[in-house]
Amino acid sequence: MRLGTRSPNEFIKLLNEKNDLIQKSFLTKITDMTKMIDAKVMLGDATVSEQKTFDPKLVMDYFQNIGTNLKDWSIQDVTISNNEDLRRIFMKFEIMEGNYLISGHVSIQFHVLLYYKPDQRVIDCQKELSEIIDMTKNKEEELSNNSDQYVLDKLKEMGYKDFDHQKLFEVFYENDEFREKIFSEIEEQSGVDFQKLSEKKTQLFNELDSLLVETYQTTPTLIDDSKLVSGEEGCLCTFDLEFVKNNTREGLFDPRKMSESAKEGIVKRLDEFVTIIN
Repeated sequence: MRLGTRSPNEFIKLLNEKNDLIQKSFLTKITDMTKMIDAKVMLGDATVSEQKTFDPKLVMDYFQNIGTNLKDWSIQDVTISNNEDLRRIFMKFEIMEGNYLISGHVSIQFHVLLYYKPDQRVIDCQKELSEIIDMTKNKEEELSNNSDQYVLDKLKEMGYKDFDHQKLFEVFYENDEFREKIFSEIEEQSGVDFQKLSEKKTQLFNELDSLLVETYQTTPTLIDDSKLVSGEEGCLCTFDLEFVKNNTREGLFDPRKMSESAKEGIVKRLDEFVTIIN
């Protein structure tokens, strides 16, 4: 049974009131921790801009503090899921009170936007990459225009006669050593070390990746499980109450049959949680 679900039972109504208080307190805390600050970043065109962001570590520390103070509860570690530009920080916890299991879940979901650090090196790397790409493209076009004839001339020097392009392809396909030798000579003739350029290009891309900076966007609002799964921004704080019989959880049970000690224990746990999150 998810707390917050309508019920005519007075005890469930009491739990719903406490759940409502918990959610409001939790939202207030998350709203405060996700207040946006300005951060200077660089766009792909080297324009420096200010973007809004918050610090997810504040939320992580808050969740960890909740877990530390939930004495006697079974706690799952604070976890971060990473799905491209969507992140989620969450923690789950549970405890038995008599024959009833209280399970809780706190979570925040936010989007990640990537920019560059406002660093001159970003511009330098982009310039070097552009020069390499232009040089490679021009040389590849030049080689493409001249290589077939160059290969045919080489074959004639080696004694092969009357080769057409189809026969040239067959020889290249069947003779790895010959193909590599010809390609090496063509590349040497071009005056360009394509392998070295490729390695330099990879190095520059890696350096640009190291200059990326993340900004984080979320909306300070409570969402439900379905909105969480669909990727909406926001935070979630839920409690479920289940009856456990023969190690089987039952979400549907008659609250009128609950013992007074179980009721008191459940209320006590929720009151403790209110104190902890505040």
